[in-house]
Amino acid sequence: QVQLVESGGGLVQAGGSLRLSCAASGYSFSSYAMGWFRQAPGKEREFVAAITRGGGSTYYTDSVKGRFTISRDNAKNTVYLQMNSLKPEDTAVYYCAAARRLVPGRSAYEYDYWGQGTPVTVSS
Repeated sequence: QVQLVESGGGLVQAGGSLRLSCAASGYSFSSYAMGWFRQAPGKEREFVAAITRGGGSTYYTDSVKGRFTISRDNAKNTVYLQMNSLKPEDTAVYYCAAARRLVPGRSAYEYDYWGQGTPVTVSS
Protein backbone atom coordinates (compact mmCIF):
# COMPACT_ATOMS: atom_id res chain seq x y z
CA GLN A 1 0.00 0.00 0.00
CA VAL A 2 1.51 3.27 -1.14
CA GLN A 3 1.64 6.02 1.46
CA LEU A 4 3.00 9.54 1.37
CA VAL A 5 2.76 11.28 4.72
CA GLU A 6 3.60 14.97 5.00
CA SER A 7 4.58 16.69 8.22
CA GLY A 8 6.12 19.94 9.42
CA GLY A 9 3.42 22.41 8.50
CA GLY A 10 2.11 25.01 10.89
CA LEU A 11 1.73 28.68 11.66
CA VAL A 12 4.72 30.98 11.17
CA GLN A 13 5.25 34.71 10.92
CA ALA A 14 6.32 36.32 7.69
CA GLY A 15 10.06 36.01 7.25
CA GLY A 16 10.18 32.77 9.18
CA SER A 17 11.08 29.25 8.11
CA LEU A 18 9.53 25.82 8.05
CA ARG A 19 10.81 22.45 6.93
CA LEU A 20 8.30 20.05 5.44
CA SER A 21 8.95 16.33 5.31
CA CYS A 22 7.25 13.63 3.28
CA ALA A 23 7.79 10.02 4.30
CA ALA A 24 7.10 7.48 1.58
CA SER A 25 6.34 3.78 1.82
CA GLY A 26 4.87 0.98 -0.24
CA TYR A 27 6.82 1.56 -3.45
CA SER A 28 10.37 1.91 -4.69
CA PHE A 29 11.07 5.46 -3.54
CA SER A 30 14.34 5.86 -5.42
CA SER A 31 12.62 4.97 -8.70
CA TYR A 32 10.33 7.97 -8.54
CA ALA A 33 10.86 11.67 -8.98
CA MET A 34 9.25 13.68 -6.22
CA GLY A 35 7.42 16.96 -6.20
CA TRP A 36 5.78 19.45 -3.89
CA PHE A 37 2.57 21.22 -4.82
CA ARG A 38 0.40 23.64 -2.89
CA GLN A 39 -3.21 24.74 -2.92
CA ALA A 40 -4.38 27.98 -1.39
CA PRO A 41 -8.05 28.51 -0.47
CA GLY A 42 -10.12 29.13 -3.56
CA LYS A 43 -7.22 28.48 -5.90
CA GLU A 44 -6.03 25.60 -8.05
CA ARG A 45 -3.24 23.30 -6.97
CA GLU A 46 0.09 24.65 -8.21
CA PHE A 47 3.57 23.26 -8.68
CA VAL A 48 6.17 24.36 -6.14
CA ALA A 49 9.29 22.23 -6.58
CA ALA A 50 10.50 18.87 -7.84
CA ILE A 51 13.57 16.68 -7.66
CA THR A 52 14.83 13.85 -9.82
CA ARG A 53 15.14 10.27 -8.61
CA GLY A 54 18.76 10.57 -7.58
CA GLY A 55 18.47 14.13 -6.36
CA GLY A 56 20.85 15.50 -8.96
CA SER A 57 18.44 18.02 -10.45
CA THR A 58 15.86 20.28 -8.89
CA TYR A 59 13.15 22.51 -10.30
CA TYR A 60 11.22 25.41 -8.77
CA THR A 61 8.39 27.70 -9.62
CA ASP A 62 9.63 31.26 -10.01
CA SER A 63 7.90 32.60 -6.91
CA VAL A 64 9.91 30.36 -4.54
CA LYS A 65 13.32 30.36 -6.22
CA GLY A 66 16.00 31.42 -3.78
CA ARG A 67 13.70 30.83 -0.79
CA PHE A 68 12.72 27.15 -0.96
CA THR A 69 14.97 24.13 -1.29
CA ILE A 70 13.83 20.62 -2.15
CA SER A 71 15.99 17.65 -1.18
CA ARG A 72 15.62 13.93 -0.67
CA ASP A 73 17.19 11.12 1.32
CA ASN A 74 16.68 7.86 -0.53
CA ALA A 75 18.01 5.88 2.42
CA LYS A 76 15.17 7.27 4.54
CA ASN A 77 12.53 7.30 1.77
CA THR A 78 11.90 10.94 2.57
CA VAL A 79 11.70 14.17 0.61
CA TYR A 80 12.01 17.58 2.21
CA LEU A 81 11.03 21.14 1.43
CA GLN A 82 12.99 23.78 3.32
CA MET A 83 11.06 27.04 3.19
CA ASN A 84 12.78 30.26 4.20
CA SER A 85 11.74 33.92 4.06
CA LEU A 86 8.11 32.87 4.08
CA LYS A 87 5.48 35.29 2.83
CA PRO A 88 1.73 35.44 3.50
CA GLU A 89 1.16 34.39 -0.11
CA ASP A 90 2.88 31.08 0.66
CA THR A 91 -0.12 30.15 2.82
CA ALA A 92 -1.60 26.92 1.45
CA VAL A 93 -1.92 23.22 1.98
CA TYR A 94 1.30 21.60 0.78
CA TYR A 95 1.25 18.19 -0.88
CA CYS A 96 4.05 15.88 -1.83
CA ALA A 97 3.70 13.65 -4.87
CA ALA A 98 5.61 10.89 -6.64
CA ALA A 99 6.09 10.49 -10.37
CA ARG A 100 7.57 7.49 -12.15
CA ARG A 101 9.41 9.73 -14.57
CA LEU A 102 13.00 10.51 -15.37
CA VAL A 103 12.32 14.23 -15.38
CA PRO A 104 9.62 15.43 -12.96
CA GLY A 105 6.89 17.52 -14.49
CA ARG A 106 5.12 20.64 -13.29
CA SER A 107 1.59 19.36 -13.88
CA ALA A 108 -0.34 17.45 -11.27
CA TYR A 109 -1.53 14.86 -13.79
CA GLU A 110 2.06 13.71 -14.29
CA TYR A 111 2.24 12.41 -10.70
CA ASP A 112 1.11 8.95 -9.67
CA TYR A 113 0.86 9.12 -5.90
CA TRP A 114 -0.16 11.90 -3.53
CA GLY A 115 -0.07 12.62 0.16
CA GLN A 116 -2.91 14.11 2.18
CA GLY A 117 -1.24 17.47 2.62
CA THR A 118 0.03 19.58 5.49
CA PRO A 119 -1.22 23.14 6.08
CA VAL A 120 1.12 26.10 6.15
CA THR A 121 -0.10 29.48 7.37
CA VAL A 122 2.12 32.54 7.16
CA SER A 123 0.91 35.53 9.16
CA SER A 124 1.81 39.09 8.24
